[in-house]
Amino acid sequence: MTKSKNLIAIGLITSLFFIWGFALNLNPILIPHLKKACQLSDLQSSFVDSASYLAYFLIAIPAALFMKKYGYKGGILLGLILFATGAFLFYPASIVRNYGCFLGALFIIFSGSAFLETAANPYITVIGDPAGAAQRINFAQSFNGLAATLAPFIGGTFILSGKSLTPAQEAAMPPDQLSAYLAKEASSVQIPFIVIGCVVVLVAFMIYKTALPEIVEEGEGQDLHESKPMWERYKVLFKEKGLMLGAMAEFFYVGAQACVTSFFIRFSGRVAGLEEKPASHYLAAGMLGFMIGRFVGTALMRYVSAVKLLTLYSFINVMLILTAVFTHGMYPVYALMAVAFFMSIMFPTIFSLGIRGLGKKTKEGSSLLIMGIVGGAVFPMIMGRISDVSNIQWAYLVPGFCFFGIFLFARKNLKVKELKVSAGH
Repeated sequence: MTKSKNLIAIGLITSLFFIWGFALNLNPILIPHLKKACQLSDLQSSFVDSASYLAYFLIAIPAALFMKKYGYKGGILLGLILFATGAFLFYPASIVRNYGCFLGALFIIFSGSAFLETAANPYITVIGDPAGAAQRINFAQSFNGLAATLAPFIGGTFILSGKSLTPAQEAAMPPDQLSAYLAKEASSVQIPFIVIGCVVVLVAFMIYKTALPEIVEEGEGQDLHESKPMWERYKVLFKEKGLMLGAMAEFFYVGAQACVTSFFIRFSGRVAGLEEKPASHYLAAGMLGFMIGRFVGTALMRYVSAVKLLTLYSFINVMLILTAVFTHGMYPVYALMAVAFFMSIMFPTIFSLGIRGLGKKTKEGSSLLIMGIVGGAVFPMIMGRISDVSNIQWAYLVPGFCFFGIFLFARKNLKVKELKVSAGH
């Protein structure tokens, strides 16, 4: 590839990091919005995360198998098509104001996202000079952090109306007036998701027209492991203790991340009296801390081992969650904003510990770690149920439990001195 075409390819693949990061970080906006528009309980509203993360769990292995047969470019294009289709389906879902339709659209979006995540990390490492691979993947990952910062702000501005009614106020409204209010709330997702769908279609067209190098891992297809049936290959991996513990730690981490961010706006309203839009801006500021934390963590790892940093950060987050649960006013909100900073290094560090020493089994091992993302489908439901039967503040003990699990995992790996940290989630 020529240098100019190479730069175009790098730019297009880098855009994928922003795309899936933006979609995933719209969930904290969609949860309170759909709770209001579809008149849901906290448990029901948590299904937004369940539909999203369940897609990752179910599609991770099929995505890997698809790309083995049709190549990474084919997987990226299919992922973008699925992503755009799901975004466009938000329009009819908002017209019928059916929660199941919204969840179906989200499942399709994140099925596409699973393809994109599976392909983008290895792709960005092989496009261009091998000596700059680490620099490219860190640069691309920074756009994921940028998306995490912008999504709550943009989503809060264009989706959230800032107007919420109590159950008593809804009950007092005439049926036709209540129906009009709910229809207007539901319709606010139409334009944002149509724009998202159009942007993704444009990116898909540009990637289709761009020549991208195909990836062939060194030694792939030359080992008995490669010739075994899929079940036999994964059966061997189940005996890798480090990989299984890593998958469990990712299960806890993604569950904690989803819980902390997804209920942030509702938590801020209940505990600190913040309205929807200001709360979304506080969330955006917290996610800016998440992005900054990635850079700070990378710098600190020159002097402190990644595992020690993971141990310290997970312990700090347990303390911050306890602060959020047992204090009042704005202090709990500030504590949750700080949690985002200390979450920043967790996914990539856990991921790197999980795949350590797998060799040619790394590809299948990586897909098992990605399947750990299903924690984001499970823990928010538990949190939503606790919130329904008690209150949202007590429900935040759920991510505290998750961070404690990560702390135990990190302590078990303290003897690991050198660790090459992969791209984060």
